[in-house]
Amino acid sequence: MSDLPTPEALRARLEALRQTRGYLLAHHGPLAAAAPDLHDAYQRMYTALTLTERHLDAWEKEFVWLVLLVALREAVGTHHLAQFVRAGGTEAQAGVAIRLAGYAAAAEGFSFVAEHWHGWFPGLDAAAGYADGVRLLCGTVVAPAAADLALAAAQAALGRDWGVAAHIHAAYAAGTDEDKLAEALALVIWPAGVNRFLGACTIWHRLIVAGTVTPGPRYRAWAETTGQGAFAPESSP
Repeated sequence: MSDLPTPEALRARLEALRQTRGYLLAHHGPLAAAAPDLHDAYQRMYTALTLTERHLDAWEKEFVWLVLLVALREAVGTHHLAQFVRAGGTEAQAGVAIRLAGYAAAAEGFSFVAEHWHGWFPGLDAAAGYADGVRLLCGTVVAPAAADLALAAAQAALGRDWGVAAHIHAAYAAGTDEDKLAEALALVIWPAGVNRFLGACTIWHRLIVAGTVTPGPRYRAWAETTGQGAFAPESSP
């Protein structure tokens, strides 16, 4: 293909990326060599998704990233650690993020008990018990509302529906800006894939439709849009 870069052009492209980003990862080379247009689109999406300032402030965004990286065991994302520190993040706050990432698995335990053993523990409110743990782990170091954003993303990335729903409920109860919730969940696209983001948004949509959370006008317009879901076959005549 005539539009593929020469070796010299590829070297120049990768060096320009290194200068812009401050680092270079191995997957950029093959992508830029075989599909430079896709590499360009990839870079634009990365910039729009992770670098553009939107609704989360710099500390909130990097706190979400820190919890996500630990929950997914993504050791390569050290540039987010640097950005967390630049945004004012402390070691104490990082410690909370690490504990929260580990605690994300507790959602599975609470949901299991609620589903299978409710008769044995009728007074145990699974959602409240799980939320109590989040608050204890946050202490006075991190606001629980920030933890809910980060854990909503982590649970989405891990594909844990009960946990996603629990943190969406908590975000609404705390009066968290829906746009912040949307941005936090969207970050999942990069480390975990768009289908994990789709799953989280499907849960969010169901909660609105069921009336268990009360959306603002824009998110109500989304929820009221019909025909959402997987492509279905046409009805037989």
